[in-house]
Amino acid sequence: MSSPWAPVRRVGLFGGTHGNELSGVLLVRHWQQDGAEIHRAGVEVKPFLTNPRAVERCTRYIDCDLNRVFDPENLGRPVVEDIPYEVRRAQEINHIFGPKGSDDAYDLIFDLHNTTSNMGGTLILENSRDDFTIQMVHYIKNALAPEPCPVLLIEHPSLKYATTRSVAKHPVGKYEP
Repeated sequence: MSSPWAPVRRVGLFGGTHGNELSGVLLVRHWQQDGAEIHRAGVEVKPFLTNPRAVERCTRYIDCDLNRVFDPENLGRPVVEDIPYEVRRAQEINHIFGPKGSDDAYDLIFDLHNTTSNMGGTLILENSRDDFTIQMVHYIKNALAPEPCPVLLIEHPSLKYATTRSVAKHPVGKYEP
């Protein structure tokens, strides 16, 4: 893996991982039409609609939850006619933004979700030892102050995450009510 202090050069902004969570979908479509507000010199920022079929149907997923299939087994499955749509889509996303766990993977994926839980705008982290995401969260919290921005750490020592954002070197989820 690259140095933890390597500059961030490629950022993916994901919306529509769950097709019925529309805030991220609207933002991604906006940024695809007009990327001026996300354009930064020296950084490639790619807004990306992750599950377009589910978005079209306004349903969480078509065959299985896209946010649970980025594991080695599914990413390495042979492409056959009856492969679940989201598994095939995970393979495509891994090809574009990964491969997962490699030096070629995108530096950061920011996956935008909605929730009906009363948790406000919340950042989700999977690793408390990732200095970059810790510093980024600190920056975001300060930029939003005095508005609260809770951070949920879902770190587990023996669990390998299979989320869409886990393809990146630095995965971050953002949940909005």
